[in-house]
Amino acid sequence: MITLPPDYRPTDAEEFMNPLQVEYFRQKLLRWRADLLKEADGTLASLSEGGIHEADVTDRASVETDRALELRTRDRARKLIVKINMALQRVENGTYGYCEETGEPIGLKRLEARPIATLSIEAQERHERMEKIHRDD
Repeated sequence: MITLPPDYRPTDAEEFMNPLQVEYFRQKLLRWRADLLKEADGTLASLSEGGIHEADVTDRASVETDRALELRTRDRARKLIVKINMALQRVENGTYGYCEETGEPIGLKRLEARPIATLSIEAQERHERMEKIHRDD
C-alpha cells in the first residue's frame, strides 16, 4: 500500500503512471465515486419521503419538474459511476492513463480534468471528427 504525501500532485517531471501517480488517481476516483453515491443516497431519501402534498397545481407541477430533473441528474451520476468503476479496473490491471486506441499516455492534465478519460486528446478529437462525419450523413 502506498501512502501519498498530503500535498502530492502528479507532475510531468516524474515517470508517467509511477506508483504515486497511480495511487493519486485511484484515490481521486474513489473519492469521486463516494461523493456521487452519497448524493444518490440523499436523493433516494428525499424521494422516499412520500408523495407530492402541494395543493396548488402550479406548486405541484414545480415539485414534479424538480423531481424529474433530480432523477435525470441521478441517472447521469449512475452512468458516471459505471465509468469510474471501469477506470478503477484499469488502475488495477495497469492500463490506467494510457489511450485505449494508441497505447500512448493520455497526459496528466487531461486525467486531472477527466479522470475517467480513456483516449488521448488526439484520439478523442479523431473520434469526435468521425462521429460528426457519420452523423452528418
